[in-house]
Amino acid sequence: MWRRVYFLLIVVRIYFALSPSYLHPDENFQGPEVIAGRVFNYPVHETWEFTAEHPIRSTFPLWLAYGWPMYMLRWLWEGFGYDVSPSVVYWTLRVLMLALSVVMEDWAIHELVDSPRARRLAVPLVASSYVTWTFQTHTFSNSLETLLVCWTLVLIQRIVRDKKRSGILASSMLGFMLVVGLFNRITFPAFLLLPSLLLLPHFKRKPLSFVFLTLSALLAAFLAICVDTASYTPGEFTFSSVFSNPTITPLNNFIYNSDSANLAQHGIHPRYQHFLVNLPQLLGPAFPLLFFLRRSHITPILVSALSGVALLSIFPHQEARFLLPAVPLILSSVRLPSNPEIWKLWTAIWIIFNLALGMLMGVYHQGGIVPVQMHIAKTNETVTHAFWWKTYSPPTWLLNGKNEQLTTVDLMGMPGAQMLEAIKSALPPCRTRKPPKIQERGSTYLIAPRSAYFLTPLQDPAQREEVSLEEVWSYTQHLNLDDMDFADDGVWPTLSRVVGDRGLVVWRATRNCWAS
Repeated sequence: MWRRVYFLLIVVRIYFALSPSYLHPDENFQGPEVIAGRVFNYPVHETWEFTAEHPIRSTFPLWLAYGWPMYMLRWLWEGFGYDVSPSVVYWTLRVLMLALSVVMEDWAIHELVDSPRARRLAVPLVASSYVTWTFQTHTFSNSLETLLVCWTLVLIQRIVRDKKRSGILASSMLGFMLVVGLFNRITFPAFLLLPSLLLLPHFKRKPLSFVFLTLSALLAAFLAICVDTASYTPGEFTFSSVFSNPTITPLNNFIYNSDSANLAQHGIHPRYQHFLVNLPQLLGPAFPLLFFLRRSHITPILVSALSGVALLSIFPHQEARFLLPAVPLILSSVRLPSNPEIWKLWTAIWIIFNLALGMLMGVYHQGGIVPVQMHIAKTNETVTHAFWWKTYSPPTWLLNGKNEQLTTVDLMGMPGAQMLEAIKSALPPCRTRKPPKIQERGSTYLIAPRSAYFLTPLQDPAQREEVSLEEVWSYTQHLNLDDMDFADDGVWPTLSRVVGDRGLVVWRATRNCWAS
């Protein structure tokens, strides 16, 4: 029975993996966009993490995760005489993350949970979490971190349990994986600090294992520093620059995040944010089950999860996705209620919670941004400016090279009046009562949620506003949770507006030369 449920959940995971929701800009800007620009020469926008004087993001794990599939795509497509469309790259990476989630994450859980009975609960429980459906099928560094944490724990478990052999291969793999995890995210060691102590007795008995782990880690670290130094050093790369002026991104990242002034730019949260807000948000009804665990239920994977959350709580910038590695580990450790009635109630709540969050985060959350970019990439209309308002930052690498002529302006949550001034600066002036011809200068697009009622008068020519909007294209499966103003509008009117008028719309903006 549980196998049939598990295979059904794989189908659910496939559905969400192939839905173009947009959970956070980092899933593009801290991964695929950077590598796509270097592999395919797409015009891309590299964020400050990659362009600062002391870059804090390593390209080493990005090449390992996304570089090889992109090079394979380029080799295949160019072999048939075609250029690789960014949309093909985008969906290929989604399928890749789906495959990694289904194969590597589920396999790791299967190994980490010893008891067959507990395994029959743990694997479907992880597979039925909306976090697995959504975050783990997106190109987040946190998603890669989850896989690396799980498999590092698997390797630690294999090494510790092998009393006869030194575990040279496993130790070498562990050393390499530790470095990749650290260069991927500096939060990675937080989940392994306590579980790694289990290795000390083994290293005492089998010192050769520690030697190979150290050599592998040093070699991987040297390789990672070489890759980053080559990526961030102008001009031709030479090995001498690795020794004279190396780029060590984890160190830069640690120094940057150690400054509270830097963290304040990204948001300061209370120390309890992770435990009291983020974990319940990720685990839902599984969170209270933590309080009913007995001492016999405490395993290294649970210690890894909780100690990681505790260590990350020291830092004041706390986002829910930072805890992604803890989710499968906790879900693999909890025990469901033994009372049949409570079990049925809990199961019903678990299903409703994950379906609701799965649809919200996996389908509707900023779900129109990627389809709109793909539409603009395919349109035959000449577009010179695209103003994005009340949305996440759009991934420009999906424009298929059009951003060489198209200027993308991210207005974020700018006040409406300022937004209009920005648009008017891109529109040609009126010299007669007739509006300027679009063919002469190209179109100016405004992309905004349909629920932005500020734009309603601009869509009615009779209003004679200075800027007129004409709907060009829309995508209905889009919700903008950042546009909820409960304080001013009230709860029900806000939900009615944001949910009732959901969707992302592309408007063509023109200057109304008849405006008074």
